[in-house]
Amino acid sequence: MTRMLYTVAHGVIPPVARAVWRPQVEGLDHVPTTGPVIVASNHLSFFDSVVIPVVVPRKVAFLAKSDYFTGTGVKGALTRAWFEGLGMLPVDRDDTRAAIASLDTALEVLRKGEAFGIYPEGTRSRDGRLYRGRTGVAHLALTAGCPVVPVGLVGTQDIQPVGSNRPRLAKVDVTVRFGEPITVAGDYDGVPSGRARRELTDRIMTAIADLTGQELAGVYNERPADA
Repeated sequence: MTRMLYTVAHGVIPPVARAVWRPQVEGLDHVPTTGPVIVASNHLSFFDSVVIPVVVPRKVAFLAKSDYFTGTGVKGALTRAWFEGLGMLPVDRDDTRAAIASLDTALEVLRKGEAFGIYPEGTRSRDGRLYRGRTGVAHLALTAGCPVVPVGLVGTQDIQPVGSNRPRLAKVDVTVRFGEPITVAGDYDGVPSGRARRELTDRIMTAIADLTGQELAGVYNERPADA
């Protein structure tokens, strides 16, 4: 059922979204067409998890709040179909074990040879700066032995600003830049795991910064209590 929803949704949503918002896409050829890959992006808007699957021709799975999958009635069913159709996977962010569970879910996706999307900052930037990356992205890449494609999003906050519950149906200047894949095979052999994760994460964030031109915050971004 989920595969069918994705097939239908991906046949309808991308052409409509491209017609409405007309995102400019650069470097799409850097995304491998097959095999496991991590798509690591900066995070400016809820809409980021829509625009990346819209422009990438292969399925990219993102995590989404489990609340989106548990609604009732017609609205709940439509919301669930929308998120499942875009290839999103539920995660309970309020569960203290959610971080570990989300990494396990991501590894399952990668082990099936699929693409997984992640925001190393952890949550959306509310001031436009690029925050320090958390090392979960490196853990996934080193464990799965797969490449990481850095992504720089520019302008998505103007489609759906933080705090807005729906996108603006108007032309907005949005650019999606894909950088060259960062490979990990052999690069961190013999390096202590903690150091390897930190170095790889910083390498990924540097690549994202080069794509976006964002000011570096130099600190971690914390999710507001009411988010």
